[in-house]
This record gives sequence, structure tokens and C-alpha cells, in this order.
Amino acid sequence: MPDAAWRRIAGFRVVVSWPQAGHAPPPSVPPVRSLRDRVAGIAGALLIAAGTAAVGVALGAQVHAPQPSQSVAGVIGPEARGLALSRSLPVSVRIPAIGVDSRLLHLGRNADGTVQVPSVKTSSGEAAWYKYSATPGQIGSSVIEGHVDSYQGPAVFFRLGALRPGDTVDVTLADGVTAIFRVTGVREYAKSRFPAKVIYGTTDFAALRLITCGGAFDYATGHYLSSTVVFASLAASRPAS
Repeated sequence: MPDAAWRRIAGFRVVVSWPQAGHAPPPSVPPVRSLRDRVAGIAGALLIAAGTAAVGVALGAQVHAPQPSQSVAGVIGPEARGLALSRSLPVSVRIPAIGVDSRLLHLGRNADGTVQVPSVKTSSGEAAWYKYSATPGQIGSSVIEGHVDSYQGPAVFFRLGALRPGDTVDVTLADGVTAIFRVTGVREYAKSRFPAKVIYGTTDFAALRLITCGGAFDYATGHYLSSTVVFASLAASRPAS
């Protein structure tokens, strides 16, 4: 989700930097140099090339966020109908299969109408509930979003694409009840064809959508080209202890 002030791969800063405008200044006409100068220049160029190649190898070895495959696309509808909880604001989310345990921020819309996301600088490790969606467990679509990475590395939903149908998502509510959702499908959508009505639209069952960025990273714009969406439905609840 975050814009990139530096060139990044999977949230890691690239140690070779480029001019912010994207273009290097034109080279000046070199003066006539001695044979020793030319040899030294060639050697320096080879060292720079070798260093850049080493950086490329290191970046290639970095771990990238898992992406959902067609085999886990699953369904966007529920496995069970009829379950529902009373309205209660969500407090935290826990996803055991991918090691997520985060308190939930409550965010709305930006001035331009887009959905707010947590600050990549201060809250990349926290997920956020979209406060204009249903509360988790209510009939309707409840939406929780989080970053896939940050300027420091993996963020709260870095491994969201690794979820599989049958995995569980536990959302603790302000009244002490824990809503237990079961994943029914995991899909990747190009942002240019993001099905907003499917994700944010009304449903006749208690649905949960988990969203983060995915796919390829566009260095020109500083954005990911796709979104990873997890579909889940309410399967059970645990009363307040």
C-alpha cells in the first residue's frame, strides 16, 4: 500500500539509489586522459558493476510476500448461513495460521473518498477496520485492511496471501465476544479491475474481507499493481470470559 520514497523490493530499501526525478544528469565531455587514468577508470567501472551485481543477487534472495494461487481462490460466499452477532466495535484481530495478532484501528475515508489506511510510517504493524462497514459478525461485509510491507520490512499483512480455505480469523469485539471466521477463498485482483461492489457491498450473511496489496510493485508510481483479498464468513463465536 505505501508509496515508495526509495526503490524497494518486498519492503526492503535498495541500497543503490537513483535521482528522484528518475534520470541521471547527462555526462560531461571527458578530458583527454593518460593511459594510467584510463586503466584506473576501467577498473573503477568494473568494481561498480560488480557491486551492483552483488546487490542484485542479494535482492533476489530476499523473501517476497506470498501470493495466492488459483488453487485457493475458493468462494466469496459463506460456508454456513444464519449465524450473526450484535453490533459491537472490533478491538483486535488474530490469525493463527500466519502469526498475526494486532489491535484494530478504526479508519474511515480520505477527503477524496478513498478508504483510509494505517500510516506506513507509524502503524504498519497494525490492521484497521473500515468503520463504514459492518462490525465483524453483523450481517453484511466487514472490512479489515493492513499493509503488506513498509520502509523497514514486512508489515502486518505480509503473509496474508498464504492463507488457505479453512483457516480461521478471530476478531475480538468491545463487548468481549470473539467472532470466529473461517476463510472460504483467497484471491488477487488487479487494482485497475478491483471489484469494489463485491468487496464492500452488502451481503445477507456475516462476511469478513481482509485486504492488502499484492502482485508486482510498480517502481514508476511507487504502488503495487494488485490487491490480495481474503474472503471469510462467520463460523462461530466465543463468549466473553
